[in-house]
Amino acid sequence: MGRKRKGRAISGWLVVDKPAGITSTSVVNKVRWALGAQKAGHAGTLDPAATGVLAVALGEATKTVPYITDALKCYRFMVRLGQATTTDDAEGTVIAESADRPTDEAIAAALAAFRGDIMQVPPQFSAVKVEGERAYDIARAGEEMDLAARPLWVESLIVLSRPDVDHVELEMVGGKGG
Repeated sequence: MGRKRKGRAISGWLVVDKPAGITSTSVVNKVRWALGAQKAGHAGTLDPAATGVLAVALGEATKTVPYITDALKCYRFMVRLGQATTTDDAEGTVIAESADRPTDEAIAAALAAFRGDIMQVPPQFSAVKVEGERAYDIARAGEEMDLAARPLWVESLIVLSRPDVDHVELEMVGGKGG
């Protein structure tokens, strides 16, 4: 007989509007603590800087997480044009800059290559596991990894807005690859 878990045997889903500055794991831990739940997990990691919906499963609902993670998801995000960073996101140090900016038409045309079944190389600072460790932990320790390209299904990828010459807002609907 296994040891009894502490806490309440509460089951279900809780949708959390995750703010920037907190990890997905921290949100799950806070939910588990606040509800006194025995068991909790989440259906997809959001970067600490990201805001958005984090689906938190409690108790028996954690068994349904694979069904949620296999479903299509919608992401809205802003891209900063003309800069490359050490982390491939806004949190990194700028390592290259360009004054060139694509036209709206060029952006729309380029997005076609990122729809359908594609192969994506995860960034060094990602939640992908490498020999049991998260890639972002390895990257933060100053080590570089060769991350293999992974299949990804992109149902749609569209431009929502172009607020200024340096930024473009995109929406992507996608799921796991085949």
